[in-house]
Amino acid sequence: MSDPLHWRQLFRLGPAREDHWLGLRCGLGIFLPLFVLLQLDRLDLSLFVVFAAFTGIYGRVVGHRPRLVRQGQVGAYMLLLILAAALAGWYLVEPVSQLHGQRAGIWVAVGLTSVVSVITSVIAGLNRIRPAGSLFQVFAFAAISSLPAGAAAPLPIGEGMLTAGLTVLLSLLLGQAGRLLPHRRTPWRPVQQAPLDPEARRRVWRDAVGYFVAPAGAGIVATLLMPVLGTEFSYWAMVAAVVPLVGQSTRQRVARGVHRVAGTLAGLLLTAGIAALSPHPVATLLLMGLLQFAAEMFILRNYFFAQAFVTPLAILGISLTHGLDTALLYDRLVETVIGSAVGLAVVVAPRLLGRARGRARTRRR
Repeated sequence: MSDPLHWRQLFRLGPAREDHWLGLRCGLGIFLPLFVLLQLDRLDLSLFVVFAAFTGIYGRVVGHRPRLVRQGQVGAYMLLLILAAALAGWYLVEPVSQLHGQRAGIWVAVGLTSVVSVITSVIAGLNRIRPAGSLFQVFAFAAISSLPAGAAAPLPIGEGMLTAGLTVLLSLLLGQAGRLLPHRRTPWRPVQQAPLDPEARRRVWRDAVGYFVAPAGAGIVATLLMPVLGTEFSYWAMVAAVVPLVGQSTRQRVARGVHRVAGTLAGLLLTAGIAALSPHPVATLLLMGLLQFAAEMFILRNYFFAQAFVTPLAILGISLTHGLDTALLYDRLVETVIGSAVGLAVVVAPRLLGRARGRARTRRR
């Protein structure tokens, strides 16, 4: 049952890799700072926590010192990305929206996010950062640059960056928490990586083309269809579009896109159940921590299951500033389908083109 596109792969679990430790660190890394914001009545800064907490996701590195180095690198460039997104929203997207209408501002955001996707995918590829690709960076930049003007004013940007910085610091501390237990403590020594070979470097730059075309194409299609479909969050299509770009083979990449859509459907059902319960804010934050834990438990073992938890996590995270209603669920479904379709087209197109060229060469002979 090795075919990644076989339907049974939706339910097949890969081997466990002590994922519960990373899940626990990531769950605490998002719950604790959000709980503090709730106590301070500053959930308007929640997106800065949500995206800075992505630092914890990069904590699968074995060894406490290499993990600290890797998470420190990722945390630093996530902070730069969040700052760039906030400044872009305040000084570019919002002014354009006010002068030329909201759609014009969305077009600016689509262009900027597509450029960010390329840059961050190259950084991840050349530095062998895992998870690979630009998924989290596209989501962070697009969401923060799209914040309403009141939430992206200069003073909250400063407060937001302080919030994000403290969240990153918490993720780094949680990544080192195992050192408190003697039996889990690893030697404090660096791990040297062999440099990337020339072919691997060329592959990174080749893949960068897809990391521009996929989110840009998805953003264009989703934005053009906004009046027809009645959607608001076109950047979710851009996020979905980069998902199929990660994988060793075309079939694996196609399967990843299919699992994204199927997992989103399952996740929307779970989200609808959560919304029907109208949980207390503290319960919502606890749910977000649990969903983050569950997502990290399954992300390497079964992408479909992981997406079933990631979907409500993402919607709850956005709802902290926008409110939770059925429009969010509708947007997530529609934009995921659009983005996945565009991403799959970008993955499959080179292979189809190669086959067509091969047939043409054969006929000429």
